[in-house]
Amino acid sequence: MLALTFVSGTLEIRGIAEGDSPVPRASWDARASCFRAPAVAYADIIRALVRDKVPYEDNARAYVELPHGATVHREPRPYQAEAVAAWKRARGRGVVVLPTGAGKTHVAVMAIEDKRRATLVVAPTLDLVRQWYDLLRATFPLPVGIVGGGSYDVQPITVTTYDSAYMHMEHLGARFGLIVFDECHHLPGAAYALASRFCIAPYRLGLTATPERTDGREADLDELIGPTIYRRDIVELAGDYLAEYDVEQVSVDLSPSEREEYEAERAVYRGFVQENHIRMSSPTGWAEFIMLSSRSPDGRRAMAAYRRQRELAFAAPAKLEYVELLLHVHRGDRAILFTQDNATAHAVSRRFLVPSITHQTKVKERSDILAGLASGVYGAVVTSKVLNEGVDVPDANVAIVISGSGSVREHVQRLGRVLRKREGKRAVLYEIVSSGTNETYTSERRREHSAYR
Repeated sequence: MLALTFVSGTLEIRGIAEGDSPVPRASWDARASCFRAPAVAYADIIRALVRDKVPYEDNARAYVELPHGATVHREPRPYQAEAVAAWKRARGRGVVVLPTGAGKTHVAVMAIEDKRRATLVVAPTLDLVRQWYDLLRATFPLPVGIVGGGSYDVQPITVTTYDSAYMHMEHLGARFGLIVFDECHHLPGAAYALASRFCIAPYRLGLTATPERTDGREADLDELIGPTIYRRDIVELAGDYLAEYDVEQVSVDLSPSEREEYEAERAVYRGFVQENHIRMSSPTGWAEFIMLSSRSPDGRRAMAAYRRQRELAFAAPAKLEYVELLLHVHRGDRAILFTQDNATAHAVSRRFLVPSITHQTKVKERSDILAGLASGVYGAVVTSKVLNEGVDVPDANVAIVISGSGSVREHVQRLGRVLRKREGKRAVLYEIVSSGTNETYTSERRREHSAYR
């Protein structure tokens, strides 16, 4: 009889001789004298064996059925119910795309309730792990485990980070029948993808507001989780389920002396790039520039020039003067100021006496600052990137983008931070751009989304 066993993130299939028709996605492993397949192929293999009426012994599955469903029930919004229905039609595999603030976590809770299998939730940050832990513990009458951040407690419902998931999945991959990837656009890639490939979970759910990646690897989600089976964008939900919002782009001019310095520094940087035939638009362009810039005085000067021209565009004095005006206009609101880098965030914090949150801010301090924003102790906070995704800031209704990357995802996520629905709320996002600089093209790239049209 054919037998399946989970071994270090793979499936060993014994009982089939070399040369016989293999099961799906399996190849012969001469060292172990058996067929071997990635753990992610478990569901396909089981279905094929059942379809072909092949007797088998399943020694791979080590996950349990949950003895209890949820004890807290919320009436789903129509699109949440539609998303779960679409996921069930797709045999419990696929990606659900919903904007920030639309309640993606409730879709996951409904999926867990429907399948009632041991579940692993994978999130990108410890902040999100904490939020999932609190939600799941309040919803299900079961212990909730955490793997990551110094904890290693595996329970039938467990929350972990992407980093911990791929490091531990070769040991945990048989213990969960449902795996939920929050912010699943993080999953494709050589390392994090192992969190999916080493897991047998037949049921898989991906959640994201923006699945698209600059490297095009979102196509890998079809294999790792399943295809996109449901999608609603911001413009479809604004008003009914998200706050109404406005988007305003503001252009500011550099002073004559700043313009002169900007052009000079940019010429040094661009000259070095052209002389060394570096294509900055290619996936390896930035790494190549870093490598070559470290090898000569001209290269180091080019790197300094690159940083200075960015500094002039990202933190132009005219920008900060306009931010001062906006903070005055919105002095009765809750504002989040976004920057591209920590240095600008700290400069804004010092100038306007508002707290800053960067990747260096401790979790407790971060929680205290956000609580202060919610209560009105602070009228604004400034952050570099750590509030881009996942963190719930329902009281914020003003977003001010002082600087950022060309990522569409980042820009949509920043808008999403102020779209949590509240009675009478109308949100606004300001994007401040230094005219006549490369930031103009960056802005054009990141606004390529229906939310900004």
